[in-house]
Amino acid sequence: MKVRTRIAPSPTGEYHIGHIRTVLYNYALAKKCKGQFILRIEDTDRTRYVPGAEKMIMEVIREYGLSWDEGPDVGGPVGPYVQTERLEIYKKHLNELIEKGQAYYCFCTPERLEKMRKQQKRNKQVPKYDRACLSLSSGEVKKRLEGGVPYVVRLKIPDNELITFNDVIRGEVKIQSSEVDDQILLKSDGIPTYQFAVVVDDHLMNITHVLRGEEWIPSMPKQVLLYRFFGWEMPLFAHLTVFLDPSGKGKMSKRRGSVSAQSFLDQGYLPEALLNFLMLLGWNPGTEREFFTLDEFVQEFSLENLHKKSPIFDQNKLDFFNSHYIREKTDKELALALRPFVPDLKEEILIKVAPLIKERIKKLSEAKDLLAFLSQPVDYPKESLLVKGLTSDTALQMLKVTQEAVRENGVENTSLLQTVLLDQIKKNKWNTGIFFMVVRVAICGRPITPPILESLPFLGKEETLNRMDVAIKKLR
Repeated sequence: MKVRTRIAPSPTGEYHIGHIRTVLYNYALAKKCKGQFILRIEDTDRTRYVPGAEKMIMEVIREYGLSWDEGPDVGGPVGPYVQTERLEIYKKHLNELIEKGQAYYCFCTPERLEKMRKQQKRNKQVPKYDRACLSLSSGEVKKRLEGGVPYVVRLKIPDNELITFNDVIRGEVKIQSSEVDDQILLKSDGIPTYQFAVVVDDHLMNITHVLRGEEWIPSMPKQVLLYRFFGWEMPLFAHLTVFLDPSGKGKMSKRRGSVSAQSFLDQGYLPEALLNFLMLLGWNPGTEREFFTLDEFVQEFSLENLHKKSPIFDQNKLDFFNSHYIREKTDKELALALRPFVPDLKEEILIKVAPLIKERIKKLSEAKDLLAFLSQPVDYPKESLLVKGLTSDTALQMLKVTQEAVRENGVENTSLLQTVLLDQIKKNKWNTGIFFMVVRVAICGRPITPPILESLPFLGKEETLNRMDVAIKKLR
């Protein structure tokens, strides 16, 4: 069997970080099995459609280092790959269901349906369509259609039947048909619903495996019936767990911070770090190994090792992965990655400063504040120089000693400068940490920077002395 997987985003807004994991798993399964990975745009929800979202979603998937073999932008043998371009295909299959009595026209108005639901709620009944239109004669249906009465088409759910399907992760799942509503297949605007279009598309695109979020499990009975009514073989389904909030209480949501895939890139997380982190949120290799390249993950991936328990989206763990991948980069690679976050510094400067900050940042965005002193004027209150209760006189003496050392020895030979300053620290019985903190604030305007002496060559002797002058004046 030629494995074909797919990802089918809806252009209704930003792409969720959880969707990237779904893309990753579908991609890995297809590539491991030498099959194809397809991207299809499911844009049938026109009320929530966001112009430009389709392009935005495809761009962010590619930014994560993932691609597809068939899709709207690359074509393929079973297109079109946008659902609103496939309306005639759906119409043909819908008519087949109607002719076989497995779907029917419904002319009920929104007002009637709302009244019906309220009554069911008062009666403590499961909210379902009452099939008022199922009993309409063929003549009455024809009359209403010719009269232009608005309608939808509904799936006729069998009565008193146990609907079952096998899920790769959960095993056999059983749902009583009495719990399933007569799902709308075609909306009044002539556009099919997700439940109908997804089945038709997956069959016609020869999809063999569907890996998607567990929130779609309730829709499975309707899709199982559609496969049966059409006489089609079902793909293998694996409903992936959702991410839990770092607190462990409830699923990860926008209420507790941004969850869009793009936002993590904007914060300075590396695509390779994010992918590695996502690999282990729902799957494990069966060993203690944590670090995988994309190619290594493809080789190791298996459906058998998918998790049943929802993972916690641990931000600290993500920071750990990102720190690792930052340190693994060459100075030039890190400089290129930093460019969007530190646009004021030239690439050659970033290459030289990269080794100074590799161990100090968890996210690329942190480099902006860390390196701001190299391109922006520094300003701070006098109190910032008085580290841990240091007196003005002592802080002033420390700065004068440092200024004299810079004036005599320059800033290029940092080893010599360090030796001179350490001698002064020992001579005056100063605390080494406090001393360099005072110097750091004087030159950089903040207590957290790259190693201060190694940073001075980027400022130069004159600028370093000028900043020392400013600090000394603050203390006098």
